[in-house]
Amino acid sequence: MSTSTVLFATAPSRSGRTSTSCTTPADRAAREAATRELMERRATCTDEAERQRLLEEVVELNLEMARGIARRFRGRGAEADDLEQVAYLGLVKAAHHYRLDADTPFIGFAIPTIRGEVKRYFRDCAWTVRIPRRLQEMQGTIATKLPELEQELNREPTPSEIAEHLEVDVTEVEQALAAKGCFNVLSLDRPAEVDAELTLADVVADVDDGSIDQLETVEMLQPVLADLGERERRILQLRFVEGWTQSEIGNDIGVSQMQVSRVLRKILDDLRDKLAPLPAAA
Repeated sequence: MSTSTVLFATAPSRSGRTSTSCTTPADRAAREAATRELMERRATCTDEAERQRLLEEVVELNLEMARGIARRFRGRGAEADDLEQVAYLGLVKAAHHYRLDADTPFIGFAIPTIRGEVKRYFRDCAWTVRIPRRLQEMQGTIATKLPELEQELNREPTPSEIAEHLEVDVTEVEQALAAKGCFNVLSLDRPAEVDAELTLADVVADVDDGSIDQLETVEMLQPVLADLGERERRILQLRFVEGWTQSEIGNDIGVSQMQVSRVLRKILDDLRDKLAPLPAAA
């Protein structure tokens, strides 16, 4: 976000005609009317400096709306000031892209735009520990639907119940729940729960966890494995998961051991090609 955007987005209102704090429907209607008037003046103006000034007035007039949206996202691990700046950016984008000939009033266009910008910030920028986007999106879906399911069951639902309610695989739900809390970190100087005289750094294992590399490998392989046919996937399953020999695989699928060997080599060569980094552009 540019400094200039933040500067005019946090300055006091210069219009002096309409309150930026709207507490009643009449206040909001007045703000909407004033916003539209500024937009109409900007649409007919040919002077770029004046057009920019009118755009800034539109933003200043609607700042409280952006702040209100930012406040609703507090307590999720991101700094309040950062949330407000992202909401201001969303408001600026809304002011730039709003069309006067649209049937939707400015507030109806601006609110989804601002919310989308804040959600994009959480999705792309606010994660302390990076997890796949599909799990980030799953966490958001679970957070939205969980209260409804808890009310229906009158208790906390199990992962399988959540998965059934969302019509997704239970593994996806379990992974999303396991990644909960990735917005926040604990200081390594924090006292350890097992012994108040020790810090968290003293009790954290200092050896590499091979399971992390395995998870990353699985995450990379999933999209390329999805392109394989059913027979190819079964051969890989039997060879590298079940540990079958090539002869046993051949007997299972009705081909010779030599054919299994050729198919395996082709599959692995194709996977290597797909996973190899693209050459740098000249």
